[in-house]
Amino acid sequence: MQMNDAPQRRPVWRWLRLIANVLVCMAILGASAAAIVVINRTEPTAQTINATRKSAALVETITARRGTYRPRLSVLGTVQPARDIVLSPRVSGQVIELSPRFVPGGMVREGDLLLRIDPADFENALSIRKSELEQAQASLEIEQGRQSLAEKELALLEGTIGEANRSLVLREPQIASIRAEFNAAKAAVERAELDLERTRVMAPFDAQILSRSVNVGSQVSPGDELARLVGIEEYWVMAAVPVRSLPWIEFPKPGDQEASEAAGSAVQDSTVQDSTVQNSTVRLRNPGSWPEGTERVGQIARMIGTLDQQTRLARVLVTVPDPLGQSSDAPPLILDTLIETEIDGKPIEDVVRLERKLVRDSDTVWVMKNERLEIRQTDIVFRDADYAYIRSGLEDGEEVVVTTLATVADGVGLRRINDASDPEEFIGVESAP
Repeated sequence: MQMNDAPQRRPVWRWLRLIANVLVCMAILGASAAAIVVINRTEPTAQTINATRKSAALVETITARRGTYRPRLSVLGTVQPARDIVLSPRVSGQVIELSPRFVPGGMVREGDLLLRIDPADFENALSIRKSELEQAQASLEIEQGRQSLAEKELALLEGTIGEANRSLVLREPQIASIRAEFNAAKAAVERAELDLERTRVMAPFDAQILSRSVNVGSQVSPGDELARLVGIEEYWVMAAVPVRSLPWIEFPKPGDQEASEAAGSAVQDSTVQDSTVQNSTVRLRNPGSWPEGTERVGQIARMIGTLDQQTRLARVLVTVPDPLGQSSDAPPLILDTLIETEIDGKPIEDVVRLERKLVRDSDTVWVMKNERLEIRQTDIVFRDADYAYIRSGLEDGEEVVVTTLATVADGVGLRRINDASDPEEFIGVESAP
């Protein structure tokens, strides 16, 4: 009987444990809810405090100055020769001599001998032409003697010969024919002398030899390429300029072109209020090849009348004297180099010049006035690579904020960094229940 009662008691204990666990959980939940209600009813009443914090931002400023300034246009230019020719012979023959300086890179002066063509054939032709001239001259002298005799005979027969036959008696047609032969022979001699002289090929101007296409023993004829020469007195820089910037470049007047080129070595400071320069000075720099701070100076010569078809930019011609630095310590210009070109523009009067980074969005400028921020709308006349030139919206002596502010709004308090003692102040803190 005891063995049968044990299995029956086990389900009863299980139910009792389950009921006990449920009661304990409900008791815990009830206690937690009661604790929350008590805490909420007994906590102190919160009071709202309205605190107004007024702080002045620390800024750095610069003083705006009105004046007359020259903008600088920074563009790129290509170095080109002012004189560039392909040298060709004017007579045919064999090259028998070359000058030691007639090599690529060689420097020659005007009139220097570059090469000689075999003159033997031309010397023979000159001898023949001279003998023909002597023969024509002898024939002319003989005919002049005959004419002298005819004049004497005509004097004895005066009155018996009509005017129609007078020129025949005086042998005037014969004299004219022989004189024509004499002049032709003389011209042939001059041509032969000229051909002989042309066997010596000379440098047409002070030049540098870029390439040479012949050597001793080469057969040449008129039109053949002997060498390529470029002048060394002046180079050109073809600068590409945006069309909108052209009105700010000073081009020389046609009558002042020579005077403008003569002033190529004069350098004007763009900050000096001087408008006497008649054309824009140009500074050339090549940071990759020249020492730091080195520059060459040129002058604006003229504007090319067409736009570049690829870039749609205007082209401006800049002249650079002594491009190879032969008479100075200036670095030499290398043809076809892409070079930095900085052009001094026309003076802009009665403007404030500011760094471009100080002009904010929508052409506004931050101004500090009465220790408050004012956002000014400005009228910008022109921008170059570094500066903006402001016509209106900013007056002389006003302070422009340089520091970048996190909060930007009219009326924000400002203080100069040099005037600040404490990093910030708290003013007018109020509380409300």
